[in-house]
Amino acid sequence: MASNRPNQLSSAPARRVDNAAAASAGGANELARVSQLFGQLPITAEQARQFPQVDGSDEEPWDVMLSMMALDEHQALTLLSQRTGLRFVAEPRGSESATRFYEAVPPEVARRHHCAGLESDGTVMTVATAQPMQPATFNVLEDLLNMPVRLVLSPRGAVANLINRGYEQKQDLVTEIIEEMPLDERAIAAAAGSAGQSTDLLQLARQTPVIRLVNMILFEALRRRASDVHVHPMETKLVIRFRIDGMLVDAFSPPLTLASAISSRLKVMTELDIANRHTPQDGHTSVRVGSRKVDIRFSCIPTVYGERLVLRLLDQTATQLSLDEIGMTRPMQSQLLDLVERPTGIILVTGPTGSGKTTTLYAALSRIDRSSRNVMTIEDPVEYHLEGISQMQVNVKRGVTFATGLRALLRQDPDVILVGEIRDSETAQLAIQASLTGHLVLATLHTNDAPSAIPRLVDIGIEPYLVTSSLLAVLGQRLLRRRCQVCHGSAQGAGGLAVCEQCFGTGYKGRLAVYEIMTMDDELRVLTGARADAVTLYEKARERGFRPMRDDAMEKVRLGLTDEAEVFRVLH
Repeated sequence: MASNRPNQLSSAPARRVDNAAAASAGGANELARVSQLFGQLPITAEQARQFPQVDGSDEEPWDVMLSMMALDEHQALTLLSQRTGLRFVAEPRGSESATRFYEAVPPEVARRHHCAGLESDGTVMTVATAQPMQPATFNVLEDLLNMPVRLVLSPRGAVANLINRGYEQKQDLVTEIIEEMPLDERAIAAAAGSAGQSTDLLQLARQTPVIRLVNMILFEALRRRASDVHVHPMETKLVIRFRIDGMLVDAFSPPLTLASAISSRLKVMTELDIANRHTPQDGHTSVRVGSRKVDIRFSCIPTVYGERLVLRLLDQTATQLSLDEIGMTRPMQSQLLDLVERPTGIILVTGPTGSGKTTTLYAALSRIDRSSRNVMTIEDPVEYHLEGISQMQVNVKRGVTFATGLRALLRQDPDVILVGEIRDSETAQLAIQASLTGHLVLATLHTNDAPSAIPRLVDIGIEPYLVTSSLLAVLGQRLLRRRCQVCHGSAQGAGGLAVCEQCFGTGYKGRLAVYEIMTMDDELRVLTGARADAVTLYEKARERGFRPMRDDAMEKVRLGLTDEAEVFRVLH
């Protein structure tokens, strides 16, 4: 044994070298194996070696991996889903059954670890996560929930929205607007004070003064019959404007410090990402004011002075879907109703945005026998709900455009189809073809008057012979403000009041439409086939009895429904 000892000692350095080499080779093999475990996720052995030394690898390992792989989040989560078998949900929607998650898990934990409750069957909680590589966090969630969790993978923005909505619903603070008061300075001051004390956007959106202020803005807008609310940040001030009867008016000017508070609150209500302040966003929600349900379409865009917000308000209870109420004369109603009773063909309604085209179409649809005719629509957005009609909403993100939606509707055996807007050649071609194959098609088109619709169709690629074969008529329209029936346009209040309370001193209350209908006949079809311009078509239509909308407008002036100043403003 003693004779062997020197040999062992002399060979020790060589063994250490061999062991180090073996360890190095083993480590390299282990890193290569780790790399292979990620499957199609492009993690190399060298990246796996560097990973522990990268800042943030302990707190947010998945984010570090994303930056190393140089993949976008959606693509990386899809690949991880394929590798792990975890479900990938790009646009998760929370269920009421997930309430336990938001009761048991503190919001700061959910936000820090990017986890949100989706649904629960009572024994397992399904949790959406944007940070999948955090097993210790999932153990904590199971302890807090006292039940196992089932993971699904979702993008960070979608999980943030779920978190916002979940804790917002837990607070039970929205969607019921109490009819209590117009705007007052105390509420604005209180909201401004609370806004200056908070830096957390979600916390700010949940503060009572901010909620009360936004509710009052909406209530005041509805009280004054506004169709839109504009929140306009400027360099030194914030302006809230209402669009009333088509006119934009300044409502009030709160402190500029309230801009982010109002934005955050409205984003929470409309299920948008409150942390995203640099890209345009669109959302929608519904609120209830007493017994009235109001749909809200919300849009925000970044500007140099902050986010510009616009809300479109649609009060379903105030909707006028009667041809009488929207101002169509009885002879013109008879003409239009004769057209919508036709079994085939296309009827176009033209005018600029906001001129009441969709309202007119729905008023006409309300007179159709929906028990014997299958009526279907494709719209963006769906503004009215009418009994007995199947309505489809355009959703470009999900591949539902006017063209694809119309193509799908044609497989549903419709008799009458309403196309919310003809915007392109494909939609126009499909609408024309549908009208030629046994369907009545009602659609809107952006032109200044009825005769201009025909050259417009030709411009976007419809052959003239198809127009002559399918077009039944074109209806053009505009909206004029109605003269207030209380002060008769004087804006003076009764009983010594300085300002009329009905029209808020404007002299107008509500709006009515003025129309022109150009029905197609043989001479107009000949001109259409010869690619005649709008002026030629207009002159021929006048010879054939066509009355331009100015004639209709002046008749309504004579009846005292509006005045010449309003006609000049809209039609000059």
